[in-house]
Amino acid sequence: MTDVQKERITFLRNKGFGYTTIANDMGISKETVKSFCRRNGLAGTMAQDKIADKCRECGKELKQKKGIKRRVFCCKECRVKWWHRHPEKINRRAVYSFVCAYCGKSFTAYGNRHRKYCCHECYISDRFKGGGAH
Repeated sequence: MTDVQKERITFLRNKGFGYTTIANDMGISKETVKSFCRRNGLAGTMAQDKIADKCRECGKELKQKKGIKRRVFCCKECRVKWWHRHPEKINRRAVYSFVCAYCGKSFTAYGNRHRKYCCHECYISDRFKGGGAH
């Protein structure tokens, strides 16, 4: 890809054009345009790109470094706060459903395929038969 093509892609993306439009205009593959945009921080919708220059939590300006993954949060504290306030956006793939071996209640657990009990009290009650073993 020539420098002229790179400049043209950057110009058109900043104007709000999509990958397909740019590819058709320049006569190159859509995937080539998409790949270039991803590597140079021009990926996604333009509205998201404008928001991404500020911290999602506190709104502080972020300095993006070329060639490095775009930052979305200014610090760890802001990242943790934001994720705690938006649990619905977490893509949890390892959620498992079980029936408690002691009380028979249905429950779900994240990240542990081998759970048997819904809570610590049920574990103690079943394991030590009500705690009378001592």
